[in-house]
Amino acid sequence: MALTKKQVKQLRSMGHHLDPQVIIGKNGLTPALVTQAEATIDKRELVKCSVLESSPVEAKEAAPALAAELGAQVVQVIGGRFLLYRRTRRDDVRPLELVRD
Repeated sequence: MALTKKQVKQLRSMGHHLDPQVIIGKNGLTPALVTQAEATIDKRELVKCSVLESSPVEAKEAAPALAAELGAQVVQVIGGRFLLYRRTRRDDVRPLELVRD
């Protein structure tokens, strides 16, 4: 499901106040990091990620790579941070209500 412009705008505003939950460090995108990101995105649906300066990848490279691993969509990339969205697959988590066109 592709996000509409209105949905992207809504998710960007929701993600503005979030603290980064996934931090990519000097080891880059490791399997352990992908596992952590998978658990986080299942709980929250909208995840802010941060790429440290010591990382071998930049946010513009890491965002689509991690999104592909998770089956998520990149909402926004600014500087060393990016937002990912994926609808939860868990029954015990209430999904975010996105606007409809």
